Amino acid sequence: MEKLVGKAGKGGGKPSMWSGVPRWARTCTIFGAVLMLLSGVVLVGYEALLARYEGAVGKADLFGDQAAGAQERKSDVKGPLNILLVGIDPRKPEDRPLADSIMVLHVPASMDRAYLFSLPRDLYVDIPEFGKAGYGGGSGKLNGAMSHGSVVQGQNPSAPQGFELLAKTVQNVTGIERFDAGAIINFTGFQKIVDAMGGVDMYIERDVKSEHREPDGKHRKGNPYGEGYIGPQAEYKKGNHHLSGWQALDYVRQRYPKNGVPDADYGRQRHQQQFIKAMVNQAFSADVVTNPIKLDRVIRAAGQSLTFNGRGNSVVDFAIALKGVRSENVELIKLPGEGIGTGSAYRGERLLPAADDFFTALKNEQLDAFLLEHPEFRNRNK
Repeated sequence: MEKLVGKAGKGGGKPSMWSGVPRWARTCTIFGAVLMLLSGVVLVGYEALLARYEGAVGKADLFGDQAAGAQERKSDVKGPLNILLVGIDPRKPEDRPLADSIMVLHVPASMDRAYLFSLPRDLYVDIPEFGKAGYGGGSGKLNGAMSHGSVVQGQNPSAPQGFELLAKTVQNVTGIERFDAGAIINFTGFQKIVDAMGGVDMYIERDVKSEHREPDGKHRKGNPYGEGYIGPQAEYKKGNHHLSGWQALDYVRQRYPKNGVPDADYGRQRHQQQFIKAMVNQAFSADVVTNPIKLDRVIRAAGQSLTFNGRGNSVVDFAIALKGVRSENVELIKLPGEGIGTGSAYRGERLLPAADDFFTALKNEQLDAFLLEHPEFRNRNK
């Protein structure tokens, strides 16, 4: 195992620690650390830490249930389950939030495995009418649904309210009738989580150069003669590596063919999903789950970054219900898609017809059979 080491292990310099912070990367990582780690916590009996974590997690009405009087606690959590996970960049309070990362976790009725797929944030979709925000409906990129839904007359935009419209839009795209839980992940806690875990072991599938970081982790200088950056680049060589927080964050944000990612944003999505798997494995390692101090650090860092709604059940309820899910039983899914137009005529992304067959199989609880017939939907680590 090669360990990639840099002088800026805490993120570069203080003035620009979170400038240009990745989008998908932090979402994937925080979700893996929170959801799967909690399963490990239950197994080793850290009930006190679970209670501590529950108190740290932000709570909000993400589905409009409070107005409908549907917040009573349910007795237990049973499958099948569909959980919507949305990552947002930190913004000024007066700025509308954008859904920079949109993922769905599907857990079948057996509750012993899971399927994770992502939707392109540039997916061109129909966004339904949303009276709360005074939005009359229209067409546009999927990540804009959260922005349209967040408008509150006379107040700063509301990310939880925007989540509600995004959830309705994703339901229309996928055919999922109802989400059982949802979470908004604020990216600023990502690096702290990775470093609290002591880094993460990950297989890097090809040589990749960083667009944004120098070898020691400092941000590359802007190009004084045009767009982009200049100066030396951090490199991630093919093979097994131990990544610190800033390195993991940097690797999973790369998407340019010139830097070693020939399939662009689809390659970035694959790397981010591979990173989820690596985070889950790390979370289940004895180094984390048997170390109360390290575990507490991870839980507190994750709690500060998460807003959760379980539609009557807490994050701990879900953790207990999902304790049978192991990292080797989390199937990473890639949905086929393509761009609509090119260059200045680019309008966004669209899913290919085979994606509709996947959604039908999901609805009918037939994903195992579907994946046997369509192995190209599986995202592999190697």
